[in-house]
Amino acid sequence: MKHFSSIVITGASSGIGAALAEAYAAPSVKICLFGRNAKRLNAIARTCTARGALVVAHACDVREQETLRTHILAFDTQHPIDLVIANAGISAGLGNSTESEEQVREVFAINVDGVLNTVLPILPRMQQRKRGHIALMSSLAGLRGLPSCPAYSASKNAVRAFGEGLRGAYQEHGITVSVICPGYIRTPMTDTNVFPMPFIMSAQKAAQKIQRGLALSRSRIAFPLALYLPLWLLTCLSVRLTDPFFAALPRKSSLPKNEKI
Repeated sequence: MKHFSSIVITGASSGIGAALAEAYAAPSVKICLFGRNAKRLNAIARTCTARGALVVAHACDVREQETLRTHILAFDTQHPIDLVIANAGISAGLGNSTESEEQVREVFAINVDGVLNTVLPILPRMQQRKRGHIALMSSLAGLRGLPSCPAYSASKNAVRAFGEGLRGAYQEHGITVSVICPGYIRTPMTDTNVFPMPFIMSAQKAAQKIQRGLALSRSRIAFPLALYLPLWLLTCLSVRLTDPFFAALPRKSSLPKNEKI
């Protein structure tokens, strides 16, 4: 099993990102955290420091391409990175209406461009060292375009496909790529959902599953199995059969204004 000593995590101020930061924090581990909410991010950094980790925290937006590049490469220069978890993302749906152009573009900018801004700067250095692990946070919603949240599911589908492509392209260079596809996780983002969320789990439990999957170098870390398998099966069927089912799913809430995660 793999053990990581120099880790970058985006979206670390809440939810799965925060839980992963705390799960990996230990003596001799160096962690670079990114998040938009400075107060929550600093609180997570203090918790990780108390557990013995060396922590560097940056309150910034993953859409800030050059800022992210500068911080990631500076951290890598001091502590060669062996794991990057591109976790930052936002969740949004139709709400009671349709998605605005502003929301669609924001979802793609954070969920897709944010992943690129996190991963692309470090790939050449990992390739040169012939080692490293990249983990991309997709979603079970990324298995199929969902009418209840078109932009979100499409953005997570793009992240999944990008990760799967990277895995094949960089395998010969010693780089491992994992795509993470969680179901419903209890986070500030899902707190706005007013519909039943089957098999919902805590961020801490999700972090445990992800940590184990990364240690085993799993290509796809999808959970819970009881939700993943039916969804995967549905994607194999004709869209004429599945469209009515997906169209009947509850709608996600639209994106709150000025949300920082």
